[in-house]
Amino acid sequence: MTPTHGTGGLAGDALGAADEPAGGPGAEYDAEDRAEDRAEDRAEHPAEQEAELHAGFLAEAAHWLHGLFGPADRATAAVRRILDVGSGPGVASRALAEAFPQARVLAVDRSAALLARAEARAAEHGLADRITTQQAERPEEFARSGPVDLIWTGNVCRHLGDQQAALRSLASALRPGGLLAVAERGLPPRFLPRDIGIGRPGLQARLDAAVEEQVTARRSRLPGATSVVEDWPCLLASAGLVPAGTRTFLIEFPAPLDVPVRRHLHTRLHGLLADVGERLDLVDRLTVEQLLDGDACTGVLWRPDAFYLTAVTVHTARLCRPLESA
Repeated sequence: MTPTHGTGGLAGDALGAADEPAGGPGAEYDAEDRAEDRAEDRAEHPAEQEAELHAGFLAEAAHWLHGLFGPADRATAAVRRILDVGSGPGVASRALAEAFPQARVLAVDRSAALLARAEARAAEHGLADRITTQQAERPEEFARSGPVDLIWTGNVCRHLGDQQAALRSLASALRPGGLLAVAERGLPPRFLPRDIGIGRPGLQARLDAAVEEQVTARRSRLPGATSVVEDWPCLLASAGLVPAGTRTFLIEFPAPLDVPVRRHLHTRLHGLLADVGERLDLVDRLTVEQLLDGDACTGVLWRPDAFYLTAVTVHTARLCRPLESA
């Protein structure tokens, strides 16, 4: 299915995948998964850290989705089953359950460890009776839970070889009138000024470029990799759905940062160095190592100019009539 994602799938490309192991579609295994396997403290997992940073955005997005179903009483009556694909530790599942108080949410992910965190989070917030989990590997498994009223998926399709086929599989799980919400791309996180006083100015832009190169290379190695124009409203329409609206959400933590945000940036930089370090020149690799130095005032854990700014775009589409069998 998906590499695990921390916010209903928003861990994104900055912590990219290593070469995927053999095993067919859905066998992708990225740097976040390896970190998860090693981490004893789940709070230190990149997905868990980012989930907490994006909780406010997810609550706002869930409220927006609620409005797409019409007046409050109508939306509450219309949405009874929700699917959170690539749920990670279940932050989006919680936001959706709270926005749709009569609905049951099924959190689906490939990671048993993060699904356990989703169950624990649901219990912590009194939602254990409404949020359940399912471990799945491939998009075609999603439809088995249908029909559902709402599907949320964040940064999942990009990790699957055939993105159009993945959207068709998701669409097949919807009931007529149901809504598919796809959070894909937006703007990559920014967290450093252009000139940080060490190394060459413009490090953030070069890191972004290295990540994009890695994403392109990784996609070419995915099982069944198919090139498509990533026009998400068009892709949703090609899956048999009617586009219902797109909205971009800003996530901002200005300087000076609190400790949890700094820890996430430190973890993120570790992942970047491991994943795209070979694509950087020596000066930039050494600069990233200095930013990771926990004892140096120039490190990201201490510097006063570090910030966090990103934007997530959510595309929605509705199933207006039953899909024909493929």
